[in-house]
Amino acid sequence: MELGELRRAVSDGSIDTVLLAMTDMQGRLQGKRMAGQHFIEEVAERAAEACNYLLAVDVEMDTVGGYASSSWDAGYGDFELRPDLTTLRKLPWHPATALCLADIYAHDGAPVTVSPRQILQRQLERLSERGWSANAATELEFMLFEDSYEQAWDAGYRGLTPANRYNVDYSMLGTARVEPLIRRIRNEMAIAGLEVEASKGECNAGQHEINFRYQNALRAADEHTIYKNGAKEIAAQEGYAISFMAKYDQLEGSSCHVHLSLTERSGAPVFTKHPEIFDHFVAGQLACLREMTLLHAPNVNSYKRFVAGSFAPTAVAWGRDNRTCALREVGRGGARRIECRLPGADVNPYLTLSALIAAGLHGVDNELPLEPAFSGNAYTADKPCVPSTLREARDLFASSEVARDAFGDEVVIHYVNGADVELNAFEAAVTDWERVRGFERL
Repeated sequence: MELGELRRAVSDGSIDTVLLAMTDMQGRLQGKRMAGQHFIEEVAERAAEACNYLLAVDVEMDTVGGYASSSWDAGYGDFELRPDLTTLRKLPWHPATALCLADIYAHDGAPVTVSPRQILQRQLERLSERGWSANAATELEFMLFEDSYEQAWDAGYRGLTPANRYNVDYSMLGTARVEPLIRRIRNEMAIAGLEVEASKGECNAGQHEINFRYQNALRAADEHTIYKNGAKEIAAQEGYAISFMAKYDQLEGSSCHVHLSLTERSGAPVFTKHPEIFDHFVAGQLACLREMTLLHAPNVNSYKRFVAGSFAPTAVAWGRDNRTCALREVGRGGARRIECRLPGADVNPYLTLSALIAAGLHGVDNELPLEPAFSGNAYTADKPCVPSTLREARDLFASSEVARDAFGDEVVIHYVNGADVELNAFEAAVTDWERVRGFERL
């Protein structure tokens, strides 16, 4: 949707509300609902303001310490939300409503470097300096429940009813049970400008996936975020709840497989035209995967997914069409690409793509040699292991010279503090497991 189209829609009353939204550290949309006329007259070609704590809070939106960019000592001031009008679109699941994503700037005009969207933009600039651009797609799995979000909250998220009672992976019959909702999500995402390819069932009870077309990496991250937020809103309108937790229960977790390739300015596929670049790029992934895991798996729960034999990776290995490896080469000819199987559905898309690009460029710039592709079962391989806890990933990221070179000290320190906040909250919590284990018997 272009600005002129929005002006006409506001004038004729077909749009009366514009959502101006940024993406926070957790990958969530945060922002303001604006009167359409106000957005056009005062914001569209200027900016709006929001409290800078939006990049310095935890999942609960609590103010926490340790951030240089925002604090009580600094007064929790504002930063600017500058609309990126290329993201403007109508949202069909809300009446008379449009959405525009924003980039974040300080009042002196400097970009806020810890913003996830701007972290990815910087990595795309690094590719551009070499004459390349990145294309990407993310495959988000989710759990669908017949309970509403309010019912789930009131039940303490226990005893919920999955929308499918058994494994419906690729099942036509099983997915037909929830097709009215999934169809609505597919169709309304398409109306909002997202290019839907397919949907399918998955392994866990009530688990599903909707896939979107491979495209420019920044747009892929934008639309991942819009889809994730919109799917929850549509489900809520229908009395359902969708969860993008990485690991909801003891069965299969929900993944977010990330596909990535590079393109020259001419449009030629880099990995096909220059196979040595593919080798160096993947070698960089292997060299940096452990130290970049924090950006692929940002929460305590993320690490519960990494279980042998679960289709989630445990070994730092790459293979050709091998789903037991953390990195999987897929596609032929111009479609040749790398799939990173490490992230779960809780990932921030901007950060996982940034990590993949930074690691790949480390491999290219240092001409790292690529080890032979692994064949067989990587779960039993003698390979380095994916970090098994958030604390391990936090420490590896904090000491990563590649991360500091690619992102800068400010970004590394900011996201290490985010991990510390998550760890402190988890370690202070008393869980159901502890009560069951210790209430009587200890």
